[in-house]
Amino acid sequence: MIPFDSFSQRDYKLWLQYEKKNNPELVREYSSKISGIVSLENSESSKVALKELEVGLNDMLGKKIPVQSKIEGENLLVFGSKLSLDAEIQKKLSKDFEAINKDGFIIKTISHKNKKHIVITGKNDIAVLYGVFSFLRLVQTNKSIDNLNIVDSPKTNIRILNHWDNLDGTVERGYAGASLWNWQKLPEFIDQRYIDYARANASIGINGTVLTNVNANALILTPLYLEKVEALANVFRPYGIKVYLTARFSAPIEIGGLKTADPKDATVINWWKEKSKEIYKRIPDFGGFLVKANSEGQPGPQNYGRDHVDGANMLADAVAPFGGVVMWRAFVYSEHDASDRAKQAYSEFVPYDGRFKDNVIVQVKNGAIDFQPREPFHPMFGAMPKTPLMMEFQITQEYLGFSTHLVFLPKLFQEVLEADTYQKGKGSTVAKVVDGSLDNHKLTGIAGVSNIGSDINWTGHPFAQANWYGFGRLAWDPYLDAETIADEWIRSTFSNDENFIKPVKEMMMDSRETAVNYMTPLGLHHIMDTGHHYGPGPWVSDLGRPDWNPVYYHKADKNGIGFDRSKTGSNATSQYAPEVAKMYDNLATCPEKDLLWFHHVSWDYKLKNGRTLWDGMALKYQQGVDQVEEMVKTWNATEKYVDTERFKEVQMLLQIQLKEAKWWRDACLLYFQQYSGKQLPEGVEKPTQTLEHFKSLKFPFAPGN
Repeated sequence: MIPFDSFSQRDYKLWLQYEKKNNPELVREYSSKISGIVSLENSESSKVALKELEVGLNDMLGKKIPVQSKIEGENLLVFGSKLSLDAEIQKKLSKDFEAINKDGFIIKTISHKNKKHIVITGKNDIAVLYGVFSFLRLVQTNKSIDNLNIVDSPKTNIRILNHWDNLDGTVERGYAGASLWNWQKLPEFIDQRYIDYARANASIGINGTVLTNVNANALILTPLYLEKVEALANVFRPYGIKVYLTARFSAPIEIGGLKTADPKDATVINWWKEKSKEIYKRIPDFGGFLVKANSEGQPGPQNYGRDHVDGANMLADAVAPFGGVVMWRAFVYSEHDASDRAKQAYSEFVPYDGRFKDNVIVQVKNGAIDFQPREPFHPMFGAMPKTPLMMEFQITQEYLGFSTHLVFLPKLFQEVLEADTYQKGKGSTVAKVVDGSLDNHKLTGIAGVSNIGSDINWTGHPFAQANWYGFGRLAWDPYLDAETIADEWIRSTFSNDENFIKPVKEMMMDSRETAVNYMTPLGLHHIMDTGHHYGPGPWVSDLGRPDWNPVYYHKADKNGIGFDRSKTGSNATSQYAPEVAKMYDNLATCPEKDLLWFHHVSWDYKLKNGRTLWDGMALKYQQGVDQVEEMVKTWNATEKYVDTERFKEVQMLLQIQLKEAKWWRDACLLYFQQYSGKQLPEGVEKPTQTLEHFKSLKFPFAPGN
């Protein structure tokens, strides 16, 4: 099943390790509840589910479990969709079926003809597949399967990975090798990786993939490539994964021979309708288009004096007859707008509320700047009650040390999802906007910018696999706790030994705050080096646009540091609900983690711990370094619980992280010290290099740019 030698298998298998249980009592308990497997259907998805159960249970229990087609005997594991169940079982589960949506599943211990069985079911075979993976996770994580009663449905309907993969095989902001998609060998050659990619996604409930970069190439929409896209769609279909593509707005000109791409032009409208028809003829379950328009040089409706509504609705009409959707990105900031970049998406999109077609969902980044180590939640969430808004998280660590730093992102995702917009009073969380419950939207979704590449371990860092996993789990249920996710992932990926789990989970849970401390503490943001975004560059000030330069964001001078977004500054706070605006506006109530995001603060300003801002900031940088040193110690103590290959891999990566945490600390403090004019406080290590040294560094090897 796995095309690599045993040396690499563990890295390759992700969280689907299906490690043999070494506790005989546990094996006896599981075996007594699963004497055989009964598959009630024969669809492609059912065959996939059966194969997964056989591989998973046989590997974990160390014995072959017989498969049968009828419910004969007792303690059977029975799976199939609602219509495949006999009338008596359907009746027993009728209330549970009422409680689930189309992707939801039921895992229940029932009595049938006086004999106990475990039934896994749902309204269709994909839902059953989700149930099968959920059941296998119970066994992977040593949970009891006695008297099961699980009724679970996803809270969003589009749970999707955005691949920023280019047609030449490179991946923009990808740090784990080349693109998975081998366009040269497709459609005839189906790499085993495509199948294992689909398995991994289905196991966490991801049901969509955008194959191509948002900085789009129109060639993907030509027959030459659509034939290859169709081959991938055929591989992914049994796993419940729909294929989507990025639509380059100027495609009618570039590949259609038209003179214009004006969304109001009849020939353009017709071109997109015919193109959609052509795609759906090949791929009947094609998901639709993701569009980046009039942003960072990408073409769009504004090139023709039109607006985002005109562009999105024109494409929405083209895919509507086939049930397709348009995901229109709100990541816009204009070089002609001198106002605070953080305000621009809100200013541009909120006036359009209620004007988009029913099959358009606006895709909004979690924060108003760009996937920073920490940002306050995007003010658009909750501000467009008549428009479905889709969350866009970044799983790939563009601003968080690439795939060389261990940073557990579900902590970041959870922080954003739990944030209260107050748009309909207290409790109007971002999660409620995203799952549609706040404003009663049926079209809902969460997108994650993929961190997956051709590296044997898929994500470059073994622990970066947890971010893909955690994204999927939170897309399914935005109310899950990051600690629960970490626990599941560690057990499924590494070990059920508590001596390993406890320290490693603690390390993961602290890792995001650690990175914020050594990179951008107290609300600092966008101070990385230019272009590649590798390492610190708070001094950068010579780029073509003000809002590409770190100095635009930190505004350090002799009086202090930070971007004044309060009502005395850019007034970005006014884009939030009054309760939130009031909290951020006031220095006394603004959370210190967001302080320099919203305020330009004197170097002598007293923090809550009584220290001056300068001392507090310097100590935060030092704390980040100290925390990475603790991570190194924690991991070194796990050697006896984990395989040699992964142990060494993480050990080496943590050394890079430690070196780079010190680099961030020293470079940033030396630079800001020019303005503060103050000595480093006691407890902060003195830099061993000069500021000039850090400024002179070049990185031709930085990946993903």
